[in-house]
Amino acid sequence: MIWYGLLVAAVAAERVAELVVARRNERWSSARGATVTGQGHYPAMVALHTGLLIACPAEVWLADRPFVPALAWPMLAVLAGSQALRWWCIHTLGPRWNTRVIVVPGLPLVTGGPYRWRWLRHPNYVAVVAEGAALPLVHTAWVTAALFTVLNAALLTVRIRCENRALAAATAPTTTAPTTTAPA
Repeated sequence: MIWYGLLVAAVAAERVAELVVARRNERWSSARGATVTGQGHYPAMVALHTGLLIACPAEVWLADRPFVPALAWPMLAVLAGSQALRWWCIHTLGPRWNTRVIVVPGLPLVTGGPYRWRWLRHPNYVAVVAEGAALPLVHTAWVTAALFTVLNAALLTVRIRCENRALAAATAPTTTAPTTTAPA
């Protein structure tokens, strides 16, 4: 159980690193006239992700969940893959990545890295979904995995709609001339 606590602590440390990057990127974006949207769902997102990190070891300890190697090793691989995908997304988006919905107007959509696949518009959320299932299942915390998955699906529905609206508004072409002319 101690090693599992250390694993969850390592994921928590990774989240702190994300927040450091996000704050730096927020300053970069703000300096370029960025707009922040979707603040209403952000506290729920923070609570859900914090809850995941607390619930994983709590369920293992309180429900005396066993370590099942046949489940743990594949889930550890999924967890590692989700972290790799997340940091690939962060690296690809550079200063435009954030934990909040912050968009710098006029910048084109990123089309490199994991964002080059048009059918996978939000690869970072694939990492979130995979991590949310895998981290608890490394030590058979199946209630946490199921609950996080359901709540996260609801939250991501709101979040992705919010991001899509913000990106569409920021990348929409603007015109300075009228689109129609009045007859003379």
